[in-house]
Amino acid sequence: MTISIEALLLTKRYSSQTKESRPALDAVDLQVEAGHLYGLVGPDGAGKTTLLRILSTVLMPTSGSARLAGFDVIKQSEQVRARLGYMPQAFSLYPDLSVMENLRFYADMNGVPRGKQKVHIEELLQFARLTDFTSRRSENLSGGMRKKLALACSLIHEPEILLLDEPTTGVDPVSRRELWQLLAKVIERGVTVVVSTPYMDEAERCDVVSIIYQGRMLTTGAPVELERQIPFKLIEVKAKPRGTLRKVADKTEGVIGWRAVGDRLRLSVTDPVEAQKRIESDLLKAGAEISILREARVMMEDVFIHLVEKQEKQA
Repeated sequence: MTISIEALLLTKRYSSQTKESRPALDAVDLQVEAGHLYGLVGPDGAGKTTLLRILSTVLMPTSGSARLAGFDVIKQSEQVRARLGYMPQAFSLYPDLSVMENLRFYADMNGVPRGKQKVHIEELLQFARLTDFTSRRSENLSGGMRKKLALACSLIHEPEILLLDEPTTGVDPVSRRELWQLLAKVIERGVTVVVSTPYMDEAERCDVVSIIYQGRMLTTGAPVELERQIPFKLIEVKAKPRGTLRKVADKTEGVIGWRAVGDRLRLSVTDPVEAQKRIESDLLKAGAEISILREARVMMEDVFIHLVEKQEKQA
């Protein structure tokens, strides 16, 4: 097993934070295997951007250490940057330059030889599906096209490692799907990819996921493994009137808790078979009309909510 990214007790406390306040990053440990798609999952303010900025040598940690491709991010930052592609959350390209001009600029900035630029840029234009938009200024691109251009620019020097900070935030569903298709191709080339996201459905696509909350790593593992570790089962219920459904869910024996998802409830239960019988009986007694009552698959969103609630109870 080759480790591409490693962090040990990585901590960041901003100057505006007091010693009594929680640091932006709190003793974070991290290991990412080479060639893997690693998801850093958490809500806004969890510490995802801070962690990626430290790994990309943009930000200095308060304490702890990190290495990328075997190089120390503090002592050997130039070596790290030569092997790293970084796509920040905010649009970082030059709005008054065209697609082609942005690609050439980033190629020059990253030391790509002129003789190699033409072929490589053409490959990236096809890869990002921007061949028909080379003369369009980046400020006039759609949100999804801007993200694809930023991805192409971060790949211009053929990095070993790619760090992407919420690459699909603010883009339409079609563009989100296209970006993930492009990332799958990047992985096929052997590039190690770390992507941060607040979207739990995107976490399902990753080889390994770390859930970060309030600067702390709550857990790490393959999505399927994390879902199996949840200490309860789930059932999904849709019934009218909704108020009656919620009252029954609060009182039914065997129901640990519930949360609303759209027009239905997802109930955490110890025994899904018995819970369904009791819920059905209690709803019918209450005069409710049941349209859905079934066992549901545990998803990463359930894992996240369970771990956050557990963390807050322990705080």
